Amino acid sequence: MSGLARAAIVSEARRWIATPYRHQASLIHIGCDCLGLVRGVWRALVGPEPEETPPYSPDWAEAEGEESLALAAHRHFSFVEREGFRAGDVLLFRFKAHLPAQHLGIATSATHMVHAHGGACVAEAPIGAWRKRLVGAFAFPGVTD
Repeated sequence: MSGLARAAIVSEARRWIATPYRHQASLIHIGCDCLGLVRGVWRALVGPEPEETPPYSPDWAEAEGEESLALAAHRHFSFVEREGFRAGDVLLFRFKAHLPAQHLGIATSATHMVHAHGGACVAEAPIGAWRKRLVGAFAFPGVTD
């Protein structure tokens, strides 16, 4: 696989800005959730998705109690030290300390990310308060520095 530039990841993530939030969707300008955003960027830059995403409910992490999202990230991305993430890396968050991680964003800098969350369109936003909920960071396969 040829190298994937971080700038290309950031550019693709920003193309998704203003896409409406739609649970389980992954179509640019039509609808996506946080996982759908990452899946869409993957398809645009890496190729076909590496595995099928099973149906999931909005409260799947609480209901299952499993680290499904974290495990999938470890299967398909390269782990990055949480404090060492860079633009283009996928960020993994917990909503609450005792719950499994269930939110994703794509870093556009050390201080900002593109992400999708319920009630809002995909947006680039400060990481700010999200930083304390950050539990992992991952690089796309083939990323170049």
